[in-house]
Amino acid sequence: MKLAHLADLHLGFRQYDRQTPRGGNQREADVADAFRRAVDDLLEQRPDLILVAGDVFHSVRPTNSAILFLFKEVHRLRAGLPDTPIVMIAGNHDTPRSTETGTILRLYEALGVHVVIEAAQYLTFSKLDCSVLAAPHQALAQPERPALRPQRGTTFNVLLVHGQLPGLGEQRGTMEYGGAPVQLEDLAPAQWDYVALGHYHVAREIEKNAWYAGSLEYVAPNPWGQLQDEEEYRARGKGYLLVHLPGSRVEFRPVDRTREHIDLPSIDGKGLTPNQLDERIAAHVTAAKSAIDGQIVRQLVFDVPRATARDLDHAAIRGYKARALHYQLDLRRPDVRRGDAPGSFTQRQTLPETVQTFLEHRPLDADLDRAEFVRLGVDYVARVGREGEP
Repeated sequence: MKLAHLADLHLGFRQYDRQTPRGGNQREADVADAFRRAVDDLLEQRPDLILVAGDVFHSVRPTNSAILFLFKEVHRLRAGLPDTPIVMIAGNHDTPRSTETGTILRLYEALGVHVVIEAAQYLTFSKLDCSVLAAPHQALAQPERPALRPQRGTTFNVLLVHGQLPGLGEQRGTMEYGGAPVQLEDLAPAQWDYVALGHYHVAREIEKNAWYAGSLEYVAPNPWGQLQDEEEYRARGKGYLLVHLPGSRVEFRPVDRTREHIDLPSIDGKGLTPNQLDERIAAHVTAAKSAIDGQIVRQLVFDVPRATARDLDHAAIRGYKARALHYQLDLRRPDVRRGDAPGSFTQRQTLPETVQTFLEHRPLDADLDRAEFVRLGVDYVARVGREGEP
């Protein structure tokens, strides 16, 4: 049997202010294009079973265009693979805080999709001699969790789950907040033929038969950290998994993206004049393996005093921003070290200073302005402190 494992489509995801010729958000169109290409490949590979491990939409209330787009693509799958069951579970992005609110995922049941939103549910496909235990975010977020164990009686037993394993993605902030915590012993991979995981956005082997499929595009959180995770885990960009049973032979199926995320080599700005720093930034832009035009680009520069940042060639920076879909010049201030001078005493940082130091080094989404982010954080903390004064 051959099953396809997809996860974290995040359809409707929007980022930056660039628009398509038809007036839509360009990044939303990029994410949709990635899923369309995945569907093209699924129609060629013809899997016996398709599993979608949650976070189908980026929001509980997706746009009409995202809802319609998914309807058309699922209809294309149903028409091209009429005998292939599709199982879709709700992730934390698909799950409303109030059960009375409901979710749009129920719409796709009209196309014959098996949609599981709240409680864990066993689904048996007799023609495949396969049983799937579908455990959505809501089922794992409850104090009383279901026992994630196979229901005997079929040759193949598969666990489909949207949850967060401890420690994964913490180093670089690449694991999304809000996931339902799950332990490896809860999953018991040895008891399943395959465990299909969703929530973490990088394709990652947990056990030989237990994988995160990753997302199809670089959606939040921290795409730059995702690039580093991929390099560390020897992942090959974005795509989905094709799993051959028995034996759990996993084949990564890459999905081409409309544009690249380019993380330019970082610059040590210590002691550089504004002109010298301008020259290094320009050299890195020119030397980029792929031209920055239409791409998503970050240039990280350390140890840049405010005066140097103020005197940079901002006309050139605006030119880079005009060429790229998004260009982020991420300037980091010098570390402030107290008590290093001979004979000096160590002074404890105030709370606003501690917050400023933390925020200046915290990984951020690519579309956030770090200077404004730090300013707002410090201002909020200082404001709360003033309100608490007698």
